[in-house]
Amino acid sequence: STCACVEYYGKALESLIKQVKIMSIHGKMKHKRNKIFTEFRKLPGGILVCTDVMARGIDIPEVHWVLQYDPPSNASAFVHRCGRTARIGNVGSALVFLLPMEESYVNFLSINQKCPMQEMKPQTNVLDLLPKLQSMALADRAVFEKGMKAFVSYVQAYAKHECNLIFRMKDLDFASLAKGFALLKMPKMPELRGKSFPDFTPVTVNTDTISFKDKNREKQRQKQLEQQR
Repeated sequence: STCACVEYYGKALESLIKQVKIMSIHGKMKHKRNKIFTEFRKLPGGILVCTDVMARGIDIPEVHWVLQYDPPSNASAFVHRCGRTARIGNVGSALVFLLPMEESYVNFLSINQKCPMQEMKPQTNVLDLLPKLQSMALADRAVFEKGMKAFVSYVQAYAKHECNLIFRMKDLDFASLAKGFALLKMPKMPELRGKSFPDFTPVTVNTDTISFKDKNREKQRQKQLEQQR
């Protein structure tokens, strides 16, 4: 749903999935966008992590799966996203992830977009990769900061969802969401003010001590910290 989520999960997938080309694209990549799109189109196989910037008017041959991690805020965008696969007589699959409290979205799409959907049973024997993602955040401040920004942007996008009778902020389980983003601690943001999260355990490490792997960025950060002191 957001550029920050694409940046974070694109980076995560690069580290977690080997021998598969992972590429990321979003609306803020003004000059790089066409280059990435052209490169991806030429690949024999790969994964493209993207926002709705790729939801319409784009033709990539032989897309087998469209995975919608976030249900789009605009109902018509859902159909356009699905339409990236099964083009011109080809076969493809589209999957959207919904929380139990969001299931009425299925009926909404059936009526609003004439788009029938079937439930796919959860996969078994799924690997828990979140500890690995947390380790990456502890080892590089860039990953830690990307995760925090992604979480904040996700919550803000959720709050603006067009179907706010189905996607209700007051029902959102922030602790589980933070675990799903492999966060080391809860960020400070207006939406979380005054709330407690007994089901979320932050790391015992002082996150201010996490440094950037990029030496120049870390040097700059240390300089700013010194000025603040």
